[in-house]
Amino acid sequence: MYYRIRHLTRFAYSDPVYESLMELRMHPRTEGNQRCLDYKMTVTPKAQIHLYRDHLGNSIHHFGIPGPHRNLQITAESVVEMKPFPELPLELGPGAWAELDKAVEDGDFWPKLLPSTYAKPSELLLSFMQELGIERRDDPLMLVREINSKLFNALDYVPQSTRVDSPIDEALSQRKGVCQDMAHIMITVLRQLGIPARYVSGYLFHRAEDRDRSSDGATHAWVEAYLPTLGWIGFDPTNDLIASERHVRTAIGRDYADVPPTRGVLKGKADSKLTVAVGVSACEELPPELAEMVTEWDADVERDLNVPEDLLRQQEQMQQQ
Repeated sequence: MYYRIRHLTRFAYSDPVYESLMELRMHPRTEGNQRCLDYKMTVTPKAQIHLYRDHLGNSIHHFGIPGPHRNLQITAESVVEMKPFPELPLELGPGAWAELDKAVEDGDFWPKLLPSTYAKPSELLLSFMQELGIERRDDPLMLVREINSKLFNALDYVPQSTRVDSPIDEALSQRKGVCQDMAHIMITVLRQLGIPARYVSGYLFHRAEDRDRSSDGATHAWVEAYLPTLGWIGFDPTNDLIASERHVRTAIGRDYADVPPTRGVLKGKADSKLTVAVGVSACEELPPELAEMVTEWDADVERDLNVPEDLLRQQEQMQQQ
């Protein structure tokens, strides 16, 4: 399946601002079952856009506008190929907890186990876990599936019921929130159980037959948990889903603080109004203007897969030097 994504962001200022510095995380990742085939970004007023990748492989665009302006518009357009995800087993079986604990002990998972800016345990969270009967049992996969469903049933999805910087206690106390809140709550719960968990920012393709709770026309957020033998698996507590080819990933981090779609500073005294619109459309076939490019890309991959063994050894030796 191929998706066309258009992400429009507008800032309107009550008075002129004299300089804006902005960084953006809107570029879909290329990894596993997901491949970003095309990406274009335009900014008004015009600006020179730069790109770097952080240590987690997130693509971060940044730019500065030095002159006075009262409006700023950012348009990001991408084409993404999503392939079907393998079906998960129902359970991992005996010994899975021991395998997970050993992986955590041997691996570099501490950033995904320790409290972070928006995923901090609290007395209210611990009471919530006790109320729902959440504790280590069965096996990790069965338990994470259960937590995903329990959060879906315990918390109502209500747009604008919390703020972008709300702590998890705000959503827990009123038993409602948005996808960001539900992801933060689930991440904190999983970390309390010793399961590495991280935040995923991206887009969800909505179909009428799926009856998703999350809003169409907006970005989305979900959770990835590290599970033995499976690796990082996505769970969407807002919609009680396991992440699939409808979930398009743009950035991963400890929580929202690591991966906001936009982050910036400006000079000047002005109120600002933010407007965001997201459109995700699907097509079975690749858009014609990209078909030739992808065919060439696939040919390059096939050629790389057939590199003679002696040349591969030479390349490995060069990489080790």
